[in-house]
Amino acid sequence: MTLFTSPLPDVDIREISITECLFAGLQQAPDRVVFIDGPTGRTVTGAALMLDIRRLAGGLSGRGFGLGKVVALMAPNMPEYCTAFHGIAYAGGTVTTLNPTYTAHEVRHQLNDSGAELLITVPDFLATAQAGAEGTACKTIAVIGGGNGKDGALSFTDLMAEAQGAQTPVDLANFSAVLPYSSGTTGLPKGVMLSHRNLVVNVDQALAVIRIEPDETCVAFLPFFHIYGMNVMMNAHLVAGARLITMPRFDLPAFLGHIQTHSVRLVMAVPPVAIALTKHPMVADYDISSLKVFVSAAAPLGAELSQACAHRLNAQSIQGYGMTELSPISHFSNEALAKPGAVGVTVPNTVCKIINPDTGAALGVDHEGELCIKGPQVMLGYLNNPAATARTIDADGWLHTGDIASFDADGQLFIKDRLKELIKVKGFQVAPAEVEAVLQTHPHVLDAAVIGVADDEAGEVPLAFVVAKPGADAEGILTFLRERLSSYKIPRRVEFIDAIPKSASGKILRRVLKDRLAQSAV
Repeated sequence: MTLFTSPLPDVDIREISITECLFAGLQQAPDRVVFIDGPTGRTVTGAALMLDIRRLAGGLSGRGFGLGKVVALMAPNMPEYCTAFHGIAYAGGTVTTLNPTYTAHEVRHQLNDSGAELLITVPDFLATAQAGAEGTACKTIAVIGGGNGKDGALSFTDLMAEAQGAQTPVDLANFSAVLPYSSGTTGLPKGVMLSHRNLVVNVDQALAVIRIEPDETCVAFLPFFHIYGMNVMMNAHLVAGARLITMPRFDLPAFLGHIQTHSVRLVMAVPPVAIALTKHPMVADYDISSLKVFVSAAAPLGAELSQACAHRLNAQSIQGYGMTELSPISHFSNEALAKPGAVGVTVPNTVCKIINPDTGAALGVDHEGELCIKGPQVMLGYLNNPAATARTIDADGWLHTGDIASFDADGQLFIKDRLKELIKVKGFQVAPAEVEAVLQTHPHVLDAAVIGVADDEAGEVPLAFVVAKPGADAEGILTFLRERLSSYKIPRRVEFIDAIPKSASGKILRRVLKDRLAQSAV
């Protein structure tokens, strides 16, 4: 069997929590500013961050939201996000991170599925949080920068108490420190159980490949609720001694201004940002000559666009690969190990194989097949879903990514296509099954199928095929969806069809729909 390993030496598996890992990094220079709040310029030092994390942990433990409890976090990027995340973890709880653009319907699903009993949010999302919490086990909501009792919520500062001295003991290898939600290779969003060991080792694996310099400043617009922003941007950068400027949402002028003002050397981004930096005339209005390395991950970036971005920025454009189920990194490039179009080399402590998806036979160099991965960063499994776990991690411990890929003779990985049904919209996951499930609740919809179609700006966008009753109209269906799903999950358009093509077992034949679309475009 041909196996592909890392060209880099293994890292030690540290027996510490993710928060103890963070503290080890921050304690190297506790007076260093580690956060700058982008909209206000407010700063937070490492020492202040550690104290607030310990105070929150003490308060959560005192209120019964500590050991073994699940706490939901729904907020944009801000310094307090890190405080909340690590305060929960330090208290021995599990953090489940929610997309702040979620509707109440989506919030309710995740709260119910995760069993969260406390939800931390911000004023802008309080109404949605309260509506989503109705009928769930989540009876308490705390608000960062708000909450006065009159609105039925606590203030985030009310959760603070005497600083907790040490990490609440948990099983580092088997206890879920964080529970982000992913659709995996197929199906509805599922809770991905990631242990402290998963997170810590992936920070160390990332830092073995990615050069992050102590005291450098990076712009953190990648959402912290997403595993890329959570463990690669927030945790790994702070452990390495970097400073983060938090942006609650991506805004091109503000982003360029931060690069110019703070002489940013390294940017971590997603393909839509690469497109903006390559094509938008505004880029020429800013001095971003400090930028030397542009990293794209979360969705494929073609070799041509990668090279065009590098040329426009006069910087190196490199890529990484991973998935929520891998905490998230399995492959990454750096300044020395980079090829156009490749997503990098295998990170330390990780073994890969490429298999024929039909026969399971292992394939060699330059052969395309499904990428399978083993390593200490592989998730514990999906929460309360052993069947989905077994479909993703086989009996021999290989995680099947659902991506078609190949390795070249230098050990560089190239992602070619996807076996899985997941649609990636600007790096965000859209599960066709989730959109289909909501579509099928519309009174005029008899059946539905959703596919992803290529889009220059977003990478992909959803498109819905609908079998409808007489009198149904596309705009009415889209309005129905907008009331129930986040904007990035809304299909670009609805196409009416007589019947959804399905296999004998009832599986939607999405390839038939894609072929139909291609033929209609001719």
